[in-house]
Parts: sequence; structure tokens; C-alpha cells
Amino acid sequence: MINKVFNSAEEAVADVSDGSTILFGGFGGAGVPYEIIYALCHQGAKGLTAVSNNPGYHEEGIAKLIADDRISKLLCSFPVQKDSYVFKEKYKQGKIDLELIPQGTLAERIRAGGAGIEAFYTPTGVGTEIAVGKDEKGFDGIPCILEKAIKGDFAFIKAKKADRWGNLVYNKSGRNFNPVMAMAGKITIAEVDEIVEVGELDPESIVTPGVFVQRVVKRS
Repeated sequence: MINKVFNSAEEAVADVSDGSTILFGGFGGAGVPYEIIYALCHQGAKGLTAVSNNPGYHEEGIAKLIADDRISKLLCSFPVQKDSYVFKEKYKQGKIDLELIPQGTLAERIRAGGAGIEAFYTPTGVGTEIAVGKDEKGFDGIPCILEKAIKGDFAFIKAKKADRWGNLVYNKSGRNFNPVMAMAGKITIAEVDEIVEVGELDPESIVTPGVFVQRVVKRS
């Protein structure tokens, strides 16, 4: 019998190793898997590469990992914003590297990683520092740069409901980066508000099929 439900967030993140690349779902404060992230804080893995739309606020979410010097590199679209003082201070100290990625490109690089597309061309970033060192080609007179897919050893995501097979539905804007990250993670861990019986989720409402999810944790 397929059952992807874990007893705790701590159990679900126990095998995250030093140097792992982790995709962190969320957009602003919506759809952030806080309990899984805090379980990782206690677990102790370090030298992590984090992929996230932003570096967290105050010392919450991945900002806590950054504050504890657990993240060595951040791939991000909005690293400097109100209340992201933890990242700014660590970056000034040279304790964390940054790869700045336009938001649409970030989403597409992650989607490509989940779809098995190793790279793609986009006009976004042409003529800016984003394009430095990247292959450039023209298509119908439009200059484009080559962007490589992003994949994760783990994806930490947040959903509203799941069944034991790992099928997921989301709560409105909580959907954001979570579905594409679920596809691009080798091991996807979903933190959910509710776990229902198989068959209770409307198939038309399932956004992330269970094939992309390896572990489910109910939010306490």
C-alpha cells in the first residue's frame, strides 16, 4: 500500500546532507513550508544551496538558515527587500554567494528542470550583467541568452491538502512556485494543512500529482 505520509517534519528531513541543493517554495509569506524549514534548522545540514524567490523575512523561514550560516549560496529573484536584513548582512560579510535571476527566468528554469529540458533561450537579461558569460543567439531577430535548468536534491513545498499517495491541492496564492519546484526536486517533501483519504480530492483540483511527491508531512 502506497503511503508517503511521514510522522514528523524531523523524520522527513533526516537524510538531507551537507552540500544539498534545496528548492524552497513560497512567494512572500504565502505557501512557505515553515515547519519543514525549521526541522532542517534543527537537523544541522550545512553548505546548502538554496533556490527561493526571496531570502525570507526577519529571521523566519530560510532567513533562519541564513542567519545560522547554513546556506552557502542563494539563487534568488528578490534578495534585497524590506526586512531581509539577515541576507544583506551575511552577503556584505562574504558568508553567502548570490546568483541573481529574474523572476520569470527563475520559474522557467525550475519548470525546465522538472520537465527534462536541460536549457532554453530567453531574451530576458540580454545586455545586462545577467548575460555575462552566457551563450547568446538570435531568433527571428530577437537576441536571447542561454539559461540552464535548475534541479534540486530536495524540494520543500507547502500545500493545502494531500492524500497518502502525495496528490496535492493548493490554497490560492499559496500555489506560486510550489508546483514547479515539486517537479524539479529529486525528493519532494510537502507540508500540508490536511491529509484526506485517497479518492476524496477532486481529480480536477489536483495540481501536483503524487508521482512528483515522495514525502508528506501534516502541519502541526
